[in-house]
Amino acid sequence: MEQEPKWIMVVALALRQDDGRWLMHRRPPKKHHGGLWEFPGGKVEPDELPDSALEREIREELGIGLDRDRLEPVTFAHSPPHGGAPGIVILLYRSDRWTGDPRSLEGGEVAWLIPEEIEPLSKPPLDVALCRALFPAGSENPTR
Repeated sequence: MEQEPKWIMVVALALRQDDGRWLMHRRPPKKHHGGLWEFPGGKVEPDELPDSALEREIREELGIGLDRDRLEPVTFAHSPPHGGAPGIVILLYRSDRWTGDPRSLEGGEVAWLIPEEIEPLSKPPLDVALCRALFPAGSENPTR
C-alpha cells in the first residue's frame, strides 16, 4: 500500500539582474494562490535532484535556460502538514546568469523589481518567508 507523502519538496529561483532588480512571477488567476506574486519554480519529482528540477521548471514557466553550476542555494522555507495535506519545503536558489528572455508561459506575468517593491506585494506565506531571508531589513546588497 502506497502512502501519501508527508511533505513535498519545491524549488524556487531568485533571479537577479545586474541593476539589482529581481524577477517575480505572478501566479495565473485560476491556479492555487492565483494572483499572488512568488519566486518562480515548482515541485521536485521523485527521480529528480533539486537543481535539475529547478532547471526544468524554469524552462517550462519562463522559457529560459539556467546553468546548474551557477545556481547558489540561498535559504529555505517550510510549512507543516495541515488538514490532511502534506507539508511543503521550498528550497530557494539564486542566480544572475541565464539564457533567453524570461516571460510567463503559463498565463501569469513577470516583473523585475527592487526589494522595496517586492516587500508590499501579496505573496503566498512561504514566499513571504523566503523574501525575509533573501532581503533582510536594511540590507543594501541582499545575498551579495
